[in-house]
Amino acid sequence: MLMYLAAAAPKPENPYGLMEALEQGGTIAWTVFIILCGMSVGTFYILFTKLIEQQKVINQGKKIRATFWRAASLKEASAKLDKNSAYKQIVDDGIKAQEEHSKLKDPVEAHDWLHGSLARSEAAINSSLNGGLAFLATVGSTSPFIGLFGTVIGIYRALIKIGAAGQASIDAVAGPVGEALIMTALGLAVAVPAVLAYNFLQRRNKSIAEQLNGFTVDLLAYLVSDGAVKPTVAAAPAASAAKPAVAPTKA
Repeated sequence: MLMYLAAAAPKPENPYGLMEALEQGGTIAWTVFIILCGMSVGTFYILFTKLIEQQKVINQGKKIRATFWRAASLKEASAKLDKNSAYKQIVDDGIKAQEEHSKLKDPVEAHDWLHGSLARSEAAINSSLNGGLAFLATVGSTSPFIGLFGTVIGIYRALIKIGAAGQASIDAVAGPVGEALIMTALGLAVAVPAVLAYNFLQRRNKSIAEQLNGFTVDLLAYLVSDGAVKPTVAAAPAASAAKPAVAPTKA
């Protein structure tokens, strides 16, 4: 019977929870909390959108290595690529630069002209892939200090209560100190994922940039040699041989 009454009795509310700490902290605590929440949402939004964008470019690179150099011409190969492919952008810019070279009144070496055009196209793609990473770096470096600001305010409020009460009682300082610790934890909880996401995305971007640069070098060699120089590609998989006919069984 006593166990039943104990289970049925309502549990006492926790006066030192997150919402209670924010209510005690007032406008400053709520402002710090909202800023950190916004930073956290922005971090995960950039992480997932950049992962999708990077994976598209990685898949495009696999397709390039498998089929691109088998085409009879660059225009034919470009037509088979996806409309928004990063590699298609480089190829189209290379073809356009090759066509425009003959229109130049001031003689410029074809290699230098094509190299500059392809490098500019590659740099634009890398710049797009790096978009948003500055936000992650900013969040990773500043969110602990934003949380620390809330911590300082909480400690300051605790000291004011101690001074007003004339003695350091647990009841007087538990709320402000708890608020300060929560702000510190929130700042770290926002900073750590941002730093990890930045390093992870940066490493993938570096790998993609290396693949784009390798393709650009191959494309430049193809353009300046009029198609005489191109990467060696593996032979297309042969069609599976027909299965031999099964000899009729004797009755």
